[in-house]
Amino acid sequence: MQQVPYGSVDRDKPLIRVPFTRLAVITVCLPLLGLITCVVLSLLKHYDAATYTHCQVSNYLPSISAAISLTPERYIWRFSIGLHSAPRFMVAAAYLSFYRGRFSKRLSEQLLSVLTFLLALSENVGLLLLTYVSSTETYSVHKSGFIIFIGSSLCHMLCTCRLWSLIERHSLSAEDMMSYRHKRRLFLFNVCLCLLALYFYRRHNTYCEPGIYTFFAVCEYLVVLSNMAFHMTAYWDFGGKEVMVATPPEGKRF
Repeated sequence: MQQVPYGSVDRDKPLIRVPFTRLAVITVCLPLLGLITCVVLSLLKHYDAATYTHCQVSNYLPSISAAISLTPERYIWRFSIGLHSAPRFMVAAAYLSFYRGRFSKRLSEQLLSVLTFLLALSENVGLLLLTYVSSTETYSVHKSGFIIFIGSSLCHMLCTCRLWSLIERHSLSAEDMMSYRHKRRLFLFNVCLCLLALYFYRRHNTYCEPGIYTFFAVCEYLVVLSNMAFHMTAYWDFGGKEVMVATPPEGKRF
């Protein structure tokens, strides 16, 4: 086999080059398809266990925690989120760089950009925690992961909307205006669904009425789907960008 010297002219060519729009679609489709698969499998294979409630009243849909705690559903969900999480960290860093470029001379917005970045990291860590520690294994840890995920998600959406309201105010780009409007609508929708989910959850635990937990499950699905849609707006924010992996140029190796 012929060996090519490291100093070959091909050395500095990109090893991987992917349009950001394609990466955004793949990143969002992983948890989306994973969630749909887990819910469908739990209904087909483990209906009684997935829809069981502590007060044993009628329930017709599993909560997400119940759907991802069964086997093989838990492994499908963990595989999906495991692949999904790495690009999420990268996108968070990309947004931080983007905001710093937009607000290079404004300290308050720079600080808000850093806070938004930290909330994005916290949201992703919370998602990993509730994914890899199921409710049937260590409930307290799973619950903590869920609280971190939801709390960080809502705060991240709020901070993002604030930053994009400033961008939209000083931008003539149709993509910027469309992205901000979609972000704002999805954030408001997510907040409303979170409140509805909390209402149905407390009502179920207080009164144990038949079917109420099903409404909670539907709201929970919509909360997660609107969260995915919010992150999908990166499709417009970085539409003309590419993700590249390449060897460093000569003189910059460590």
